[in-house]
Amino acid sequence: MWSYVPPIDDIRFVLDELLNVRRDWNEMPRLASLDADLVPQILEEAGKFAVGRLLPMNSSGDLEGCRFSGGTVHAPTGFAAAYRDFCAAGWPALACDAGSGGQGLPQTLNAALYEMLNATNHAWAMYPGLAHGAYECIRAHGSDHLKEHFLPKIVSGEWLTTMCLTEAHAGSDVGLLRTAALPRSGGTYAISGSKVFISGGDHDLSDNIIHLVLARLPDAPAGTRGISLFVVPKLLAHADGLRPNGVRCDGIEKKMGIKGSATCLLRFEAAQGWIVGEPNRGLAAMFVMMNEARLHVGLQGLGHADAALQNATRYAAERLQMRAPASPPGVEAVNPAPATPIAFHPPIRRVLATARAMVEGQRALAYWAAHLLDVAEFHPSQPARERAHALASILTPVVKSFLTENGFLLSSAALQVWGGYGYVHDFGIEQTVRDSRIAMIYEGTNEIQAIDLLSRKILADEGAKFGLLIETVRDEAARCRGVAECGDMAAVLDGLTGSLMTLTDHIMAGSVAFPELAPNVAGDFLRALGLSLLAALWARAARVAASGASSPLHRRKLETARYYFDYVLPEAQYRFALVSNGRRPLPWAGT
Repeated sequence: MWSYVPPIDDIRFVLDELLNVRRDWNEMPRLASLDADLVPQILEEAGKFAVGRLLPMNSSGDLEGCRFSGGTVHAPTGFAAAYRDFCAAGWPALACDAGSGGQGLPQTLNAALYEMLNATNHAWAMYPGLAHGAYECIRAHGSDHLKEHFLPKIVSGEWLTTMCLTEAHAGSDVGLLRTAALPRSGGTYAISGSKVFISGGDHDLSDNIIHLVLARLPDAPAGTRGISLFVVPKLLAHADGLRPNGVRCDGIEKKMGIKGSATCLLRFEAAQGWIVGEPNRGLAAMFVMMNEARLHVGLQGLGHADAALQNATRYAAERLQMRAPASPPGVEAVNPAPATPIAFHPPIRRVLATARAMVEGQRALAYWAAHLLDVAEFHPSQPARERAHALASILTPVVKSFLTENGFLLSSAALQVWGGYGYVHDFGIEQTVRDSRIAMIYEGTNEIQAIDLLSRKILADEGAKFGLLIETVRDEAARCRGVAECGDMAAVLDGLTGSLMTLTDHIMAGSVAFPELAPNVAGDFLRALGLSLLAALWARAARVAASGASSPLHRRKLETARYYFDYVLPEAQYRFALVSNGRRPLPWAGT
C-alpha cells in the first residue's frame, strides 16, 4: 500500500534552523506580524489535506484518467470535490496579497504546500498549480480592469488558469508561434489559433478557466520580439451569467503519466481577450508566471523523490531476502532463518541513503529559492531586494532542472528496491516513475534551462550575478572552518567554488572561437552547480546540527551530511571533467 508521511519536522528544520526565515520576515513589514504558531499549523493542515484528500485518489485517478466527451473534459472521480474543499479551506489565497482577497503569507509556505500536494497527487496538483503564477503576472502587468475583474476570482479559486504558449509546429521555439490577435473596438482583441499540450486547458473543477495566451498583433516583428500576452477567458461574464467565448477543446492527450491531469489541444476562434502589459512585450510579462511555474515544477520532482524514498524505506524494512553481512548497531540477529530485511544489505542502503541526502538537500535548495522570492518582493532595503532577485534568477533554472532530473532518477532507483514487484501497478512506484518523467520536459526542457542558466544568467553579465552565489558558498565555508564537525567540508567548498569559477572563465574565453561550447557543456555545468549548492547546504546543515547534536534529528543531519560528501558529491568532479572537455568536437548523429 502506497503511503506518505508529510515531512513536517524536516520542513521546519529547513525553515527555522537552516534558512532562519523568521529573521528576514521580521525585517519585512508585510510578514513581520506573522504569528510564529501559525506556520506549524499551516504545515500540519497542508499535510492533512494532501494525505486525507489527495493520496486516496492518486492511483484511482491514474487508472481512470480524464474523459473527453462532447467537447468537454471530465477529470477523474473525486477531483472536482477535492478542489472545492481546497478552495473552501482558503489554500488558493495563501500567498496572495490581502488587497485581492489573499492571506498575504510567504511564498516559502506556498512551496511547502505544493511539495506535499505533488508528493501525494501530482496530476491533481496540476490544476491549481499555475493559478498563483497567473495571479502574479496579472498583478504585475495587468490593467486596473484586469486586476479588478480577474484577480479576486483567481485568488478565491473560483476560476482556474492556464498558460498557453506551445503550438504544434513550434515546440520550444516560441518565436515561431502563429496565433493571431486582431484589435477590436473597446480595447479588446480577437484571438485566433491553436495551442497544444495545455495543462488544465479544459476540465470540470472550476466555473471558468482563464487562459493566458501568447499571440501576435498584425504589425508585430518576427520572432520573440513580436509576441504579446492576452487574458482570454473560456467563458465571458455577462449580466445573466457566463457565456462561451470562442475557446474550444479539440481533444486530450493519452500520456505516459499524470493521466488525471487533462493535457489539451485548444482552438481559439476569434475569442475575446485583453492585452497584458505592453504590445510585443508578452514574453517579459509571461516570465513572471513562468519563473514561478519553474519553481513549482522543481517541487514536483522533490515530491516524487520523497514519496519514492518513504515507500522504498518502508518496503525495504519489511522485505526479507538472504542474510546481510552485518546488522544495524543495536539490532540483534535473533532469527535463525536465512533472511534479513533487504534494508540491511549495502546496495539497498546506498539507494536509500543517496535518496535521503538528495531529497533533504533539495528541499533546502527549493525553499531557499522560494524565500529569496519573498525577500526580492517585500524587503524594505533595495540592495537586499536586488541581491535576492539576482540569486533567485540563478537558482530558478537549477531548481527546475536539477530537482526534476533527480525526481525521475531517484524514483527509478527506488523502483529497484521492489525488484519485480516494483514493475507492476499494485505497489505504486511504477506510477511515480511515469508521473515524474514529464517534469523534465515541460515549462522549458531541462536542456533549455541549462542553456538559459549558462548563457543568459551567467555569461551575459560576465558572471556578476553568479559571483554573488559563489560569495554565498564561500561565506558558508568560512563559517564551517571553526566547527569541528564540518571543518573539513570548508576545504571541499573552497575547491568547488574555485572549480566553478575556473570553468566559467574557460567557457567565456572559449565561446568566441567555439560557439557550441556553452550549449554543449550547459547540462553538465548545471548539474555540477546543483551538486555544489547541495554541498553548501549540507555543510550548513552540519554546522547548525552540531549545536544540537544530542537530538535524533540533528544526529541524523550530521550523518547524512557526511554521507553526501563521501558518496554523492564526487559526481561533481565527473561533471567538471565533462565541462573541461567541452571544446572537443561532437559527432554528427544520422550522417
